[in-house]
Amino acid sequence: MSLDQKLAKWFRPAVFLGSNPITLAGAVLTTSSALTLIVFWIFDLIGGGPASPYVGVIFFLILPSVFLIGLVLMPIGAFLRRRALRRSGELPEVFPRIDFSKPILRRAFGWVGGLTLLNLVILSTATYHGVEYMDSAQFCGQTCHTVMQPEFTAYTNSPHARVPCVECHIGPGAGWFARSKLSGVRQVFAVTFHTYDTPIPSPVEQLRPARETCEQCHWPQRFTGDKLIVRTHFADDEKNTRTYTVLLMKIGGHTWQGGVGIHGHHLDQGSRVEYISTDRERQNIVDVKFVDTSGKLVEFTNPSSGATPQQISAGEHRTMDCVDCHNRPTHVFQLPEAAVDQSISDGQISADLPFIKKQSVAALRADYPDRDAATQKIAATLDAFYQSTYPDVYRDKRALLVAAVKEVQAIYLRNIFPQMKVTWGSYPNNLGHMDSPGCFRCHDGSHTSADGRTIPMDCDTCHALLAVDDPNPKVLTDLSGN
Repeated sequence: MSLDQKLAKWFRPAVFLGSNPITLAGAVLTTSSALTLIVFWIFDLIGGGPASPYVGVIFFLILPSVFLIGLVLMPIGAFLRRRALRRSGELPEVFPRIDFSKPILRRAFGWVGGLTLLNLVILSTATYHGVEYMDSAQFCGQTCHTVMQPEFTAYTNSPHARVPCVECHIGPGAGWFARSKLSGVRQVFAVTFHTYDTPIPSPVEQLRPARETCEQCHWPQRFTGDKLIVRTHFADDEKNTRTYTVLLMKIGGHTWQGGVGIHGHHLDQGSRVEYISTDRERQNIVDVKFVDTSGKLVEFTNPSSGATPQQISAGEHRTMDCVDCHNRPTHVFQLPEAAVDQSISDGQISADLPFIKKQSVAALRADYPDRDAATQKIAATLDAFYQSTYPDVYRDKRALLVAAVKEVQAIYLRNIFPQMKVTWGSYPNNLGHMDSPGCFRCHDGSHTSADGRTIPMDCDTCHALLAVDDPNPKVLTDLSGN
């Protein structure tokens, strides 16, 4: 038997039995997905890998599945047609030769070819726009995660507002995308049936390690030297007296001396610190293991914590990374005092308004039934105070008061979400130790080792205080050259 005869023996029944809607649909799906995958593989090879986790999941998971479904549909359609023809006695003993002069055969191949090209255009366009949209902050914060309004609001006002959510919450590659979405199935059901927690629990338990996300931009081992930080504070008096606290933060990192400063001692050369917390929020740290400069593992325990051996064993055992201190790098919720200080310092609230600091904080800390009521009451409260107590200011500095009211309302709307039970202090910020324990979770003077060492609590451990609540710090005068 010649090669032509062998090919005809195989192709004739395939073409004849494949002339059915199911097989043709399978052929269209398989061909379209195959061509799309080939184009993607070419760009992937040239570009050095997928730029987005959604690209990876579409081209490594979804499209191969479509390709496989098409392959399965083709023999199923042929089998069903063969069985139907055999039952009706119309199944030929010798299958007709492939003759493109027959209209039915031309139409079949025309449909397959035309639909394949159409599906290729549709799949390519839909894939591009789908990936682009799923990468957007609107998709994460508004479309699917409507319960994330507090987090989305904080994100839009953060230094990371131009960084897509997926960069930190998923990172590159299809693997972590699949893992994050599988772990989010429970959340989908919780949102659907309104069984989610309020406020949304923090920290995120399934968050990808910081070395694979944060450190793609921030590299602790390359942080060196110290950083000057100036904190501006306004008093509750009539003049809103301005004072400054100046700190020289020992940021540190990796130098010729090894690990120095904050980042060097906590993150240098990989995993130097491990700890155990007995609460979900990681605020009660009862055990710390630290690799010192000689390479010796030292364990610090806190006998005063009151934690039982069972609680310690059942607690979260975690290797320290960036988010253990920078736990709110993007979703920061301020306290009213700090928020008003910042707004006055930025000029959004004028310090020329008597008692504006005190009155703004009081208006923010009052109880309101909802956000609409809060905005109305804040405006009414501040207007009433100045109209009755400082009528000249109310008349002559009306524009400053209107701007101040608008900013105080904005502070409230950025931080308070009654429906989600997010209020002042709902989410502790571990960076520093002013608004919540933060550093003092470990650096409290109570964590001691078997050889008598203690995790230091001295101020000079992390920073040098150059001025504290000083209205005219000498260091700032010297730096300014005045």
